[in-house]
Amino acid sequence: MPLIQVIVGSTRPGRFADKPVAWLADRLGRRDDFDLEILDLRDHPLPFFDQAVPPARSLRDYPDENVARLGQTIERADGFIIVTSEYNHGYPASLKNAMDHVFAEFNRKPVAFVGYGNVGGARAIEQLRLVVVEFEMAPLRHAIHILPELMIAARQADPFSPELFSSLDQRLDTVVADLLWWAAALGAARALPARA
Repeated sequence: MPLIQVIVGSTRPGRFADKPVAWLADRLGRRDDFDLEILDLRDHPLPFFDQAVPPARSLRDYPDENVARLGQTIERADGFIIVTSEYNHGYPASLKNAMDHVFAEFNRKPVAFVGYGNVGGARAIEQLRLVVVEFEMAPLRHAIHILPELMIAARQADPFSPELFSSLDQRLDTVVADLLWWAAALGAARALPARA
């Protein structure tokens, strides 16, 4: 069964990300056609990227145990949903820093996006699509954009309920169907003998 990881890109105190991640965990946790894992970058403290050799060349020669743990976690996934905020028309530095510490672990795997912010994180997602191509990933066309009106309602809810995002459920079904198709196709391709 494929393993889909939800990568929580923001590490800020009081981050909004916890709300869409709770909705994703609720909705995706009900499914039985894949395994789900939440990869919270808060659980993977890393220095600013300072390796002498980039991971695209050093591959899995990890400089320390924190990077090794992140790399090994990413390695086991068959596909990803990246949850990203949008800061100043871009995605968070914590996400870029974590991604820069690895490379081969992302290769030839599909990735979808959930964004939030002024335009639903659209500009952050647009930038991430360019970056993940360099990782030899397959960025998917469909994404989920959480607009400010829904963010405000979710922030004001006490207690918060994943049902507040129910208007996005159909979009999530589309994203997941696409992600699983690509995970199966690319997983089969990765299993083939390497070509010289």
